[in-house]
Amino acid sequence: MFNKVCIIGIGMIGGSVALAARAAGVKHITALDAREENVIYAHQHGMIDNVQHDNVAVMMDADLVVLAVPVRSYAEVFARIAPHLRAGAVVTDVGSTKRGVMAAAEKFLPGVTFIGGHPIAGLEKHGPQHADAGLFENRWTVLTPVDGAHTDDTRKLFDFWQSLGAHVEIMTPHHHDRVLAITSHLPQLIARTIVGTAADLEDELQDEVIKFSAGGFRDFTRMAAADPVMWRDIFLENGDAVLEMLQRLSEDIALMQKRIRAGDADALEAVFARARNIRQRVIEARQA
Repeated sequence: MFNKVCIIGIGMIGGSVALAARAAGVKHITALDAREENVIYAHQHGMIDNVQHDNVAVMMDADLVVLAVPVRSYAEVFARIAPHLRAGAVVTDVGSTKRGVMAAAEKFLPGVTFIGGHPIAGLEKHGPQHADAGLFENRWTVLTPVDGAHTDDTRKLFDFWQSLGAHVEIMTPHHHDRVLAITSHLPQLIARTIVGTAADLEDELQDEVIKFSAGGFRDFTRMAAADPVMWRDIFLENGDAVLEMLQRLSEDIALMQKRIRAGDADALEAVFARARNIRQRVIEARQA
């Protein structure tokens, strides 16, 4: 286990890492955050040990540094922290894209062990006040070590996430980004597009949409509540994989249009039954 952990970005995910690490036995946890109120809250609630919000000295003796900030800010953060990392420290992250992240780490953290990480868990809420020590329990965390990353460091990070309650999988950055494009990024794009379509309706119909928003539309609005800056960065970083999956979805939607137009009841029922079976598998895997 890592003895001293520093978290850069002590929001909902960063705060959850801090709480879960405390519960797992990590004694010394510090944090940096652009928002002073986040660090104050985290300190007052026992998540972290420091009260300074932007003093890089709090990370100088950390064994593990975890980035929990929007992925497009990584290069700037890497450049800032590089001179202050202790020898042998491991740097990781919780971002939803990996290829650009790995490239930025190679450029701005030469000689430093960076192992990409992505806990596939979260809430559509912001700030450390929504942190949850059990957020990662029975959820998957993906690690994307670069070629040549120290085996011992990868194993330590693997064990760290397991101690937080997560299942851990190792992937290449490219494979991770394609998988997440369909399981996470495309659903977000669909949700935000549908909510935008509703917002563009004439006033009277828009009021009815809000009034009768139970079920599917309510679930779409839940997804659309997630941090817009974070998701802007994700789509810019993983645009090619998202576009690939969006093209496949567009083809499937066109096929569904033909089936509805033709009144093909058997084909529609088969598609819906397959979707229900997949949903059941998600539930059985305890990911719902």
